[in-house]
Amino acid sequence: MSTPFYVSPEQLMKDRADFARKGIARGRSVVAVQYADGVLFVSENPSQALHKVSEIYDRIAFAAVGRYNEFENLRIAGVRLADMRGYAYDRRDVTGRGLANAYAQTLGTIFSSGGEKPYEVEIFVAEIGDEAAADQIYRLTYDGQVADEHRYAVMGGAADQVATYLKEHYRAGASLEDALRTAVTALGHTDSDDRVIAVDDLEVAVLDRTRSQQRKFSRLAPARLEVLLGGRGQTSPSQVNPDGDPPPSEPEPPVAPPVS
Repeated sequence: MSTPFYVSPEQLMKDRADFARKGIARGRSVVAVQYADGVLFVSENPSQALHKVSEIYDRIAFAAVGRYNEFENLRIAGVRLADMRGYAYDRRDVTGRGLANAYAQTLGTIFSSGGEKPYEVEIFVAEIGDEAAADQIYRLTYDGQVADEHRYAVMGGAADQVATYLKEHYRAGASLEDALRTAVTALGHTDSDDRVIAVDDLEVAVLDRTRSQQRKFSRLAPARLEVLLGGRGQTSPSQVNPDGDPPPSEPEPPVAPPVS
């Protein structure tokens, strides 16, 4: 009779955590930033159909990185839970904290179970209040841990580099335009060089407390992003003199005298 294969619980949990972290790191970062009128979500996502940021309920939004089919299942479960609770009780009983706790239980159970692989996802659950001080951002990791984030939060991809840039440049109470510029620049920031992310490759959404509708979630279309991010490109070298001055404007062509 052969000896059964044995792995210590500590090593098993470590292997499962490493597996989940590697899957999450392969994706692209998602940034959540608090600004004057709510919470802003920005992600580099060229797909126009597969969203990383979505609405859950009136004042609650969901963002995720990692394996799409897994976090999409979690998003749908959150929408169903919120709808059922709001219908059975009251819309005010649907809270971001309640949804974050439900997600934490699900992710923790899956991670500690030996019967299936851990989810390769990280999640943001954000809720806005009537004032900026009441805004909440919860970050949930693959193993069910919950962190209450403030000011800004980053997950997935090169999260450390993006968070470092935000730590240096974030400004509390910023306008939507300023917060968006900071977040997009942070996503393109690297140790060697900064790149400009095309508007068509951005997925941007907000929870805006100033909206008159009961539902505060809104996506920003590329046309509006062009306006908010206008002028972020740098002048090409061919358009700059060796002295660093902008090229002189071309003289206007002479105007012919009027024919009498």
